[in-house]
Amino acid sequence: MSLSILLVDDSDVNLKIASLMLKKLGYQMDIATNGIEAIEALEHHSYDIVLMDIQMPEMDGLEATKTIRRRGFQDPRIIVVTSLDNYREICLAAGADDYLTKPFGIEKLRKAIEDHMTILSVISSNSEEIAATFA
Repeated sequence: MSLSILLVDDSDVNLKIASLMLKKLGYQMDIATNGIEAIEALEHHSYDIVLMDIQMPEMDGLEATKTIRRRGFQDPRIIVVTSLDNYREICLAAGADDYLTKPFGIEKLRKAIEDHMTILSVISSNSEEIAATFA
């Protein structure tokens, strides 16, 4: 399954590290440097997974996640990425699907993506079955 990933972070260093890990795992990604750019990207492209940093200028990741969900974007699985501990419940309440704490290694990133690939596969399968029922 080929995934469309949007990586959202304002730090050049974090973007470089995450991009290298994603490429090593075999994924391509688009990049946004704040929440506003992330929302604009979602308006022009469909993503399976959004890796969203919390602390960013212009619009932080929590506000961006809330806005994405309010605008009806239910498809992208949003994985919040932050160095802040104990923010899991806040991130999930904002509409995120998962939470990764920085720093994280490539195996933790791989597991998060694979977990969501499984969920996306089940959703896609169920959608196809429902469509076939009404065809």
